[in-house]
Amino acid sequence: MSTVELLGKKVELDDDGYLKDPADWSEEMAGELAKEEGINELTDRHWAVVKLMRKEYLEKGDAPSIRRLTKESGVPIKELYELFPKGPAKKAARIAGIPKPTGCI
Repeated sequence: MSTVELLGKKVELDDDGYLKDPADWSEEMAGELAKEEGINELTDRHWAVVKLMRKEYLEKGDAPSIRRLTKESGVPIKELYELFPKGPAKKAARIAGIPKPTGCI
């Protein structure tokens, strides 16, 4: 576990680099986390995925599967990989300020 400063706020990260406390998250922070993941700008399509990931986690305690993510966000799997290269579920979860989804390696 480590502590980093994002937008002037100290936040704790877990051992995988995800926010320890989802309550520390903000939309502005999401932009900074996205940049760390190599995504310079969050588009409406990114936000559809990020907000769904966050909503599902806060309601159910876990992020949705890729299958549910594509179905409920309306973003097809191919586009998910374009928006969040090399691991859409992990990257979207990190940007959404939630823990790494179960089932992700």
